[in-house]
Amino acid sequence: MKQYNNPIWWEPDNDFAWDHVKLVMKRDWEQTNHGKKPNTTRNIGQAVKQTSGMEAIPPLGRPAFEQLEPAFRFGYGARLKFGREYPEWDGDFEIRLAEDWRTMDPTRKESWEQDREAIRYGWDYELKDLQEVVNG
Repeated sequence: MKQYNNPIWWEPDNDFAWDHVKLVMKRDWEQTNHGKKPNTTRNIGQAVKQTSGMEAIPPLGRPAFEQLEPAFRFGYGARLKFGREYPEWDGDFEIRLAEDWRTMDPTRKESWEQDREAIRYGWDYELKDLQEVVNG
């Protein structure tokens, strides 16, 4: 299992949620021109087939999901933690997340600008159908 630096607000439940959504998010990222255009025609059946490897996935392009995974994970976890307090992404909230991102891993102090889009993608990513399947 890959080790990550976590922000101070990260909880074990965030790890559980991320482990359940990351494969589907990866497939969506790879299939939708790397997150630039949402694939609104996919359904949970397709997502499950692709996650289990029963359905083909288009070739990987640039940047690779794995390169951006820490930012996706951070954004997705932030939504779980702060989504009720901040139902919309706004400037004040972005400043807060940028500070957390920079203090979480001091080697990434200058990376907020380059990682912001991937963090926002993670924040905006919702897969309610999958969450219902996971939660029963």
